[in-house]
Amino acid sequence: MDETGFLKKASGSAGVQRPYTRTAGRIENSQVGVFLANATPHGRALVDRWLYLPEHSWLADPGRCRAARVPEQTAFATEPALVAEMIADVPDAGLSARWVSGDEVYGQDRACAACWSDAG
Repeated sequence: MDETGFLKKASGSAGVQRPYTRTAGRIENSQVGVFLANATPHGRALVDRWLYLPEHSWLADPGRCRAARVPEQTAFATEPALVAEMIADVPDAGLSARWVSGDEVYGQDRACAACWSDAG
């Protein structure tokens, strides 16, 4: 599991804000995607992905969300909460994992860490 920033020129795409992004190495317009992948001795594959939507600069502005076609029922979720949802769906997809890997954003979130043991 990991997140990454996607540089964006405009500010109208869903989730775009101006944080520091490692992708550019500076403060820049970007979106953040959260990803879950599976790795085996035979290769790697993307399992799921979610677009992170900032709570205050996006989800608190219904007009901005409507203009970017963000569904009205979309609720705020932290990056670890998005990963927890993806991990919860792993058994339903017919996948299993003995362990998961992610950085401190995920490892220090108690709810996200708890989902790992529930999914396996």
